[in-house]
Amino acid sequence: MPKTPLDYDLLAIFIAVAEAKSFSKAALRLGISKGTVSRAIAELEELLGAELIHRTTHAVALSTAGTALYERTARHLRALDEAIGHLPEPGERPSGVLRLSAAAALAAVVLPRVLAEFTLRYPEVSFELHVTNATVDLIAQGFDLAIRSVHHGMKRSMLAVRRLGDVNGGFYAAPSYLARRGQPKAISPDHEWVLQTATVQRWKLPREQVRFVCDDFMVMRELASEGAGVTFLPNYFAAPYVRSGKLEQVPIAGRSMTVPLVMLYPSRGQVSRKVIAFRDFVIEWLQKEPLN
Repeated sequence: MPKTPLDYDLLAIFIAVAEAKSFSKAALRLGISKGTVSRAIAELEELLGAELIHRTTHAVALSTAGTALYERTARHLRALDEAIGHLPEPGERPSGVLRLSAAAALAAVVLPRVLAEFTLRYPEVSFELHVTNATVDLIAQGFDLAIRSVHHGMKRSMLAVRRLGDVNGGFYAAPSYLARRGQPKAISPDHEWVLQTATVQRWKLPREQVRFVCDDFMVMRELASEGAGVTFLPNYFAAPYVRSGKLEQVPIAGRSMTVPLVMLYPSRGQVSRKVIAFRDFVIEWLQKEPLN
């Protein structure tokens, strides 16, 4: 055991290396030099009197002692980071790193403009943007907030949920497909379909009627624009391709879908200024430019 308490920063660097499995990636994540990371690990190993990380030319791996240290400290440091993260920022203006999770379609079309405008107003806030269509656990994974158009399955007992508006969807196809196959009047085997799994299940469609089942709107949009079939997309996400002539909207009666767009963030304790500022900014932005 070390004779003096371990430095928090040394443990934080060790955990970053353990999770990134790379000195370089850990340094990039922490915003420090690779040399600083290497020296910190060496110092921690000297304090503990044990090798924590096996180093090779191409990778790093935890030793038995390193694995034990990670398992005993990582969860506690995350809890400490979360507790500190919910303290008010020093000073009057929002500041610090805001960790944001968003679905791919929203991140591709909407967030670049939102984030760029937000950072002009609040230059002391920086972002870590995590783009995924998978369900995330905001508290366990250390996110400040998430924006989702569908939030089923997310653990919400400790979360505040703020509705931002509605996302409407429609059918779209490439002009080349419509010229070749004509306008569909209903979802039927007479046409090729590019749909999400959730859409197929919600509308109780026979699987054999759907040529492409996909979980990513970006891939679905590309497939449709290449003439592979008719797809169902959020209107805001299809809009750039409609303007460019790559897609046309296809009216099909009786098949529509509107889902809420929500922002979720941990509600325990005091909500940080950066989260409040970003929440209010997004609400203001969407009031001016709703996702129709």
